Amino acid sequence: MSEGSWRGKRVPHDPEARRSRLLGGAIPLVIYYAGEDDPKKNTALKLAKSGKAKLVDDVRKVPGQSVLLNPFAKKAISREDLDAMRKHGLLALDCSWAHAEEAFPQLLGQTRSRALPYMLAANPVNYGKAFKLSTAEAIAAALWIVGEKRQAEQVLGTVPFGSQFADLNRAPLDEYATCATSAEIVKVQALYMPDALLQEGAEAGDVPPPDEA
Repeated sequence: MSEGSWRGKRVPHDPEARRSRLLGGAIPLVIYYAGEDDPKKNTALKLAKSGKAKLVDDVRKVPGQSVLLNPFAKKAISREDLDAMRKHGLLALDCSWAHAEEAFPQLLGQTRSRALPYMLAANPVNYGKAFKLSTAEAIAAALWIVGEKRQAEQVLGTVPFGSQFADLNRAPLDEYATCATSAEIVKVQALYMPDALLQEGAEAGDVPPPDEA
């Protein structure tokens, strides 16, 4: 949704509050969108069309100090990140893995990278697969974990498989949301992640260490 569509309506003078209202929730949502897949199925476009997220096409346009969902991050997202998300926004990348590997290094110096803990996808392409979330699923999960469950449900409401995602992951998401720190998130993740996947992730370095910042 463009800012022009809000002309004539009263908006708060505070710039952070105004930006949040324009993007449909307590936390501003920004998506780096590369336009590399079917636009009819793309969840980032659905979020933008519903006014719940802003799309950018250049990594130089992303908000500084925003919280970046990065599967390569060494720290899991948690309520520790809530203030930064409210002030600077939550950033997700909607692009191919090859494109993402090029974009992440450019973003590391200007954003706060955080990884999502174990969850199962409900999107049709990767249904039931761990960590293979669509952009909308990833954003909703992050919001849920930091305590913004209402906004998470609004995000899930934009995609046809949103309720399935909530049903598949409600138990871990609710428990993640009670965690105060990244270290607690990692401990809870171990309770839900299959042993084989947990071991594989630890060996590959994909499971965030509980004491790493």
